Amino acid sequence: MTELKGHLVLPERIVPGHVTFAEQIQAVTPDNTAIPDRYILPGFIDGHVHGGNGADTMDGVQAIHTLARFHARHGTTTILPTTITSPWADVLGALAAIAEVCGTTMPDGPNIHGAHLEGPFVSPHKLGAQPPHALAPTPERVAEVLAFDCVRVVTLAPELPHAQEAMQLFAQAGVRVSLGHTLAGYEETEQAICRICSAGGVTGATHLFNAMAGIESRKPGPATALMCSDAYAELIFDTHHVHPATFRLAQRVMPERLLFVTDAMRAAGLPDGPSLLGGQQVMVEQGAVRLPGGNLAGSVLTLDTALRNAVQAGLPLHQAAVLLTRNPAQYLGLHDRGTLHAGKRADFVVMDKALTVQEVWVAGQRIA
Repeated sequence: MTELKGHLVLPERIVPGHVTFAEQIQAVTPDNTAIPDRYILPGFIDGHVHGGNGADTMDGVQAIHTLARFHARHGTTTILPTTITSPWADVLGALAAIAEVCGTTMPDGPNIHGAHLEGPFVSPHKLGAQPPHALAPTPERVAEVLAFDCVRVVTLAPELPHAQEAMQLFAQAGVRVSLGHTLAGYEETEQAICRICSAGGVTGATHLFNAMAGIESRKPGPATALMCSDAYAELIFDTHHVHPATFRLAQRVMPERLLFVTDAMRAAGLPDGPSLLGGQQVMVEQGAVRLPGGNLAGSVLTLDTALRNAVQAGLPLHQAAVLLTRNPAQYLGLHDRGTLHAGKRADFVVMDKALTVQEVWVAGQRIA
């Protein structure tokens, strides 16, 4: 049995105490002798991450190991390697690689919960930085995807041909349907949320506010439909994709349904300069990734940085922490993690006063 002492970051408050654990948490105990300026948080959960440390999900199993270990060093203990819009054969190849490692916990790395299929079921007119290989989610393609039994989240534009049936098929299979990369307006998004709900599914939003219409006084857009429903929503909080004030608005409206993701690409963790995203040339400069035309193209974010950004934007630490622990766990149906409670997985991030990662534990094992 192992014990960690410090200030325990719970969803409602921060209290001094200690956690006793093996693979699972055995006890969470108040303790006024806890080490000051040492915070113990649940492990971070990243449901949308393409790459890191020079590796990309589309490159296969070894690359998935490389990017996963990189993000683990920044506190991510559960990860969903994410595809990018590519030729269909390449998408299927990436899913085959993820299926090989799906459900495993890597040595010195995180638990790989499954895949986030971001593309090719996106609008060809709202690609953002996705390469131009968008496809309609026909029943045949949906069946091919589901056959891998590793896809946990799918990004889908609800206006595409066959999208209505696809939403129902994915929802019935337990896949979270994340609306995004879309031209849909308020009404069409609202109808999509209802369709997913009626099929017994859970609705998400792929990087809220990005690759979708904004909120206007007479055109509320998809973001309003998502925020005013029971849907969950990803947010990339590197302060380039979303202004801090816009983040605070979303957090006020949906404090239990907003979740941080990195949307990180292979350049995460590397010096500024040229890189590749889906075969496209991009430039990384001062924390922002852009296509040659200037469009934002993914990020080089890590979840520990997103946490620090949220605190700097004025959110108390315990409220910021739920955005990358409890909320994504609830969204993904991972009831065995996300909070510091007895019986949960012993996934922890230990941070100092500056919220710098000091230790990472996955299923009771400290990673190097």
